[in-house]
Amino acid sequence: MISWIQRSFQHHFRTIFSVLLAVTIISFIMTIGASPGIGRSGPKALRQRFFGHDLVNQGASSQLFGDASLSLQTQFGLSELSGVSSAQLQQFGLERIASLALADQLRIPAPTQEQLAAYIKNLRVFAGPDGQFDASRYAAFRDNLKIRSRSAGVSEGDFVRVLSDDLRIDRVRQLFVGPGYALPGEVREQLARTDTRWDVAVATADFAQFKPDIPVNEDALKRFFDDNAFRYDVPPRAVVAYVAFPAAKFGDTVTLSDAEVRDYYDANPARFPKPAAKTPEVGPRPDALAPSNPDLDFAAVRPAVEQALRAERAQRQATKAASDFTLAVFDGKLRPGTPAFDAFLASGGLTLHAVPPFSRESVPTGLGWNPSVVDQALRLGDLHAMSDPLPVADGSIVLFWRETLPTYRPELAQVRDRVIADFSEDERRKRFIQWGQVVSAQLAARLKAGDSFEAAVARVGSGEPKLAVKTFAPFIRRQPPKDIAIPVANALDRLDQGQVSDMLVDQDTGSFVYVKEKKLPDLSEANPQFALTRMQLARLDAMSTGGLSVSDMVAREMKKSGMTADGR
Repeated sequence: MISWIQRSFQHHFRTIFSVLLAVTIISFIMTIGASPGIGRSGPKALRQRFFGHDLVNQGASSQLFGDASLSLQTQFGLSELSGVSSAQLQQFGLERIASLALADQLRIPAPTQEQLAAYIKNLRVFAGPDGQFDASRYAAFRDNLKIRSRSAGVSEGDFVRVLSDDLRIDRVRQLFVGPGYALPGEVREQLARTDTRWDVAVATADFAQFKPDIPVNEDALKRFFDDNAFRYDVPPRAVVAYVAFPAAKFGDTVTLSDAEVRDYYDANPARFPKPAAKTPEVGPRPDALAPSNPDLDFAAVRPAVEQALRAERAQRQATKAASDFTLAVFDGKLRPGTPAFDAFLASGGLTLHAVPPFSRESVPTGLGWNPSVVDQALRLGDLHAMSDPLPVADGSIVLFWRETLPTYRPELAQVRDRVIADFSEDERRKRFIQWGQVVSAQLAARLKAGDSFEAAVARVGSGEPKLAVKTFAPFIRRQPPKDIAIPVANALDRLDQGQVSDMLVDQDTGSFVYVKEKKLPDLSEANPQFALTRMQLARLDAMSTGGLSVSDMVAREMKKSGMTADGR
């Protein structure tokens, strides 16, 4: 039902930020924010107006595209939204904004409660098996929506507002393009797809159990490496050194008064729960509801409070020492590797520690650097060779850039073990597909000979990997079983009664689908679903035609606002 979206969603956008740095007074150029306390690196505030909405504003943009997501869910259901990409969702959101702007121009009013109720009852997502509005499906949808959207803060008012906007947009499209049209054959085809009753069984094989013997041929290995050499490219690597300011060095210099320790406890009582009282083996249980005594509680945890406060003060002093160090290096124009820099380190009892070359994916073990420190290290370069003080688990460090090694492609001998592992895995997957083709043919032969599907699986799938059979209660595509895999459901379009599919691979599971029974629905116009389906297809046809016109409106507005359809 979202084919009209897929036909019209061809473009997406993103805002282009351009920053022009020009220095006309000083005689040298530096990167903004390269040194502590110098220059301003804050981004310039930009606006991107689109039919009166500022798409650069994070809050406004989140609401606009959150509304678009909610609109799709209410029109087509929660499960079908998984097939919509982020680019399609963005384009749908833009077209929705344009349609609402047109509704404002045409002065289309907000719907009444009665009109909104009638609109909801005509949405197919809330229709039951008989094609009529099902209040229980509507209630279940709203319950599921609340559960899924709780973290996003979607309120009852948001739900009603989005539905009201959708109804206004629907009226715009009716005025814009008029009624759509659906041929009887198209209706029957859609009905056959959604309302056919299926009784299927699925045999699955676990790829992890498939372990064929795969010899490594040198010529084949060389061809595999030549075809996949890009997979072994080594990304740019940073070569840095660092000076450490361990917090433990300052721990003994921290002095704490009794008042400071108590104030720290009072400000953070949850961090220092008192030890649980032991229940005596004999005698009455202590009263768990007895009033707490703050003085006694503090006395019970004072050593832990003092240790935490001392560590925090020591960390703070380590950061200050690192900050003073970076300022002295900057003021003295000192650079690692020079006698002046070495003398400065020696005077402070400091050491410059070398770090082996590393990338984001290969940080040397033992450093204990968090991702933020690694990110700062990889940002260093010739124009920004020294970092600000960076907090680490045991204090603070200052990084110094030495060089950045470019990307290079290693020889086969340097990555031989990785190539052998990848080659073996690639061959194993190829053989798994070949095995699946053989098993599918054998299952089809046994079924033709009169075996039941279970008996055929037992005779064919006795080796490795073993086949496991799962059956489902009869179902229609509009109401599939919750635990049926998507590839299995999609394979039904290509199968008839009595047929078994080729092996369908979904991640690490191979599946063979057998159709026990396929019962077509009533495809005559007497079926109540026929009229409802014709109305839905006609609506989609109209929306598809109107969507092209709205897309033109979006493109013109994007051009006016300086945006581009490809986001560049």
